[in-house]
Amino acid sequence: MRAVITVIGKDMVGILAKVSNECANAQINITEVTQSILQDLFAMIMLVDISQSTISFEELTDRMNQLGQAQNLKIHVMHEDIFNSMHRI
Repeated sequence: MRAVITVIGKDMVGILAKVSNECANAQINITEVTQSILQDLFAMIMLVDISQSTISFEELTDRMNQLGQAQNLKIHVMHEDIFNSMHRI
């Protein structure tokens, strides 16, 4: 099972490290990541493998929301099944 994590906010040191650390703490493997800096805005998309996660998907979403609030970022977690359903022709 996989999930997509998106992060948007004002660029600052350590965003990738903080999100990656949350994933590592829950045994979530980051399989792909892309990020861009658009003037002073940070945008990142991560594809993560949640099949070995030690926490539920809901807890992952809660943790990322808390991290986002603490860092003044918008972090969104979407399960692969939802993503696929939204983009099915």
